[in-house]
Amino acid sequence: MLFRNRFLLLLALAALLAFLSLSLQFFHLIPVSTAKNGVSSKSRKRIMPDPVTEPPGMDPLYEALLYCNIPSVAERSLEGHAPHHFKLVSVHVFIRHGDRYPLYVIPKTKRPEIDCTLVANRKPYHPKLEAFVSHMSKGSGASFESPLHFLPLYPNHPLCEMGELTQTGVVQHLQNGQLLRDIYLKKHKLLPNDWSADQLYLETTGKSRTLQSGLALLYGFLPDFDWKKIYFRHQPSALFCSGNCYCPVRNQYLEKEQRRQYLLRLKNSQLERAYGEMAKIVDIPTKQLRAANPVDSMLCHFCHNVSFPCTRNGCIGMEHFKVIKTHQIEDERERREKKLYLGYALLGAHPILNQTISRMQRAAEGRKEEIFALYSAHDVTLSPLLSALGLTEARFPRFAARLIFELWQDREKPSEHSVRILYNGVDVTFHTSFCQDHHKRSPKPMCPLENLVRFVKRDMFVALGSSSTNYYDACHREGF
Repeated sequence: MLFRNRFLLLLALAALLAFLSLSLQFFHLIPVSTAKNGVSSKSRKRIMPDPVTEPPGMDPLYEALLYCNIPSVAERSLEGHAPHHFKLVSVHVFIRHGDRYPLYVIPKTKRPEIDCTLVANRKPYHPKLEAFVSHMSKGSGASFESPLHFLPLYPNHPLCEMGELTQTGVVQHLQNGQLLRDIYLKKHKLLPNDWSADQLYLETTGKSRTLQSGLALLYGFLPDFDWKKIYFRHQPSALFCSGNCYCPVRNQYLEKEQRRQYLLRLKNSQLERAYGEMAKIVDIPTKQLRAANPVDSMLCHFCHNVSFPCTRNGCIGMEHFKVIKTHQIEDERERREKKLYLGYALLGAHPILNQTISRMQRAAEGRKEEIFALYSAHDVTLSPLLSALGLTEARFPRFAARLIFELWQDREKPSEHSVRILYNGVDVTFHTSFCQDHHKRSPKPMCPLENLVRFVKRDMFVALGSSSTNYYDACHREGF
């Protein structure tokens, strides 16, 4: 009888432990490794793995949702984190513009009806939205480099114009600015309360969506700023290459990369079938539909939860969208493997990286000018930067993406300076080409500034596999 009671007690305990284990796994309180095709999820190198929310495999709709970057609760952010004896010296911010209306229309379909006026009681909302509109309305006399002064300071069309920033895009960058304000100004006192115009460096391309994105971030960062202290410079090139844009070898890399994209598209029969079906729906040749870049318009429908367009021949559907997004993901994977884009990226990103390290070096010498730099740009700006830095696993720049360079000074050794690189709030410093082996060679907790300087001045040219030692020679070498 005693043995029987003990046995029942042990059985009950075992059942209780099994229930607790399953419950903990269900609520993600203990890790559960998932595997697909025999590969553990831990073996997938990702810059920002999130086992609670990320699907176990490639999911085109999940990737599209990340790309939309719909404003929600405050995101996790590691900007401004450093050992206590380090002082923040300067910050350099590269952003992609926020959510925009499509650049292309799917032929013979109705444009998506998106309102580009800014309305406080419409989602997505931000507490500073009304104040932002009010402040922008006072900026008509702002001093910007030509032709920026011809651009509107905020979106204001009941039906968005092509490529126009949406309310979502404004809110995305108000959030970015407020986040950076909390970290860099309130916590680290990067700028004094009486900051001056020469402590900022502001640059944007000549598109209204980049100027307005920059202003939205700036308003979140410096609410009610003095317009007299704000001067945006105009950058004609999306690569921000200033006076160093002529680079024949870079263009040759780009041509080879575009050829690779074309050949991959030809091999994808599922993609061709999807384009063929969509072309029949809108009653145009497949070639004409492909030239209209329909995924740009489809992403707008997806991000704004608007139904895909229909005609009397049928409707463009989610399956078509998934096929195109899946191909884009496959294209990014092959791009990393073939490395033709890397050559383009190294030469494309060199001028702006060279400008950034020059500004950092001046700050390290104690200069107080241009200690906060903001470049309001495009996906075709950030993508080469990420590739050039060696961040091969980074996702394609989403709407309102941000790439940040931080410069820090060691208070215990004031002559020593370090850098941190952050992408959408994630510290990716030790994923970069110039600092991924730092921990193996040094006990220092931060990546030395000289690593980045050496990378830009020398190692970027070495990575090209040429004997060139400067940007001009690398751009004009013969026999490529």
